Amino acid sequence: MSSQIRGVVPPLAIPLKNGELDVASLERHINRMIGAGLNGLFVSGSTGEVAFSTSERRQQIQREVVRIVDGRVPLLVGVIDTETERVIENIKAVEEIGGALGVVATAPFYALGGQAEIEKHFRILKENTNLELWAYDIPVCVHTKLQNDLVLRLGKEGILDGVKDSSGDDVGFRWLSRANEAAGHPLQLLTGHEVVVDGAYMSGADGSVPGLANVDPDGYVRQWQAFERGDWEAVRAEQDRLADLMRIVLVKGVQGFGAGVGAFKTALQLLGVFDSNEMPRPVAALEGDNVEHVASVLREAGLLS
Repeated sequence: MSSQIRGVVPPLAIPLKNGELDVASLERHINRMIGAGLNGLFVSGSTGEVAFSTSERRQQIQREVVRIVDGRVPLLVGVIDTETERVIENIKAVEEIGGALGVVATAPFYALGGQAEIEKHFRILKENTNLELWAYDIPVCVHTKLQNDLVLRLGKEGILDGVKDSSGDDVGFRWLSRANEAAGHPLQLLTGHEVVVDGAYMSGADGSVPGLANVDPDGYVRQWQAFERGDWEAVRAEQDRLADLMRIVLVKGVQGFGAGVGAFKTALQLLGVFDSNEMPRPVAALEGDNVEHVASVLREAGLLS
């Protein structure tokens, strides 16, 4: 096992105000999450607006997160980009700033290739960093599914340290978990499928990367602690509650990033953590009835009085 990262490692949502990083809200947010007992943070992931951020914004976010976290939890930083050379540039920027345990990369996603090109991509990335290298499996965004035999082979060779699985393929994840155990657990496996984390833990996941943990970090930490002590009924019960909370994303007239991350940010504003639910251009912030919908779900969950 090449990485010690395990447990709840949420993808950090990013507060904005007037188009700029809202550092005061970010500090409240991070301290709240660490106070809940999470096990790490994933910076510049999909929830963290990596696809909307310039290089300068990515670096600003990392610097502020490193300053605020101050070594209290390990950090994974997304270096997600279209092709290999651009990812290497992002890795060098992460290394220059410091504070990261590992970097997280997807398959290339503009000049699409096959598994051979993806394998070479990760091998080249590993040649260019001494940080942990994690693969991010998110075919809905990059249009390519990372194959189990590929990531397992790269894990056994020490190229990959872990996989952040947001494929939504629960059958494939279970097969990967079983193959990983049979091979001696060369990979740390984290699920990003926040509504069925209990199933992933049963399959053999080493932790979770739930976007919803931005809203309710305590719930996911309680679930992890229940898993650690073998209390499967508590794991399931917490997941049922979190599944109900995830209904904040069922807003009307809004799709994709604007619905999911938009709902997380709106919830954080309603909870007094973020000053604004502002979204990166060109995505509109939730308003009107959609804000009330988020508030009603928070109230049902006992998070908002």
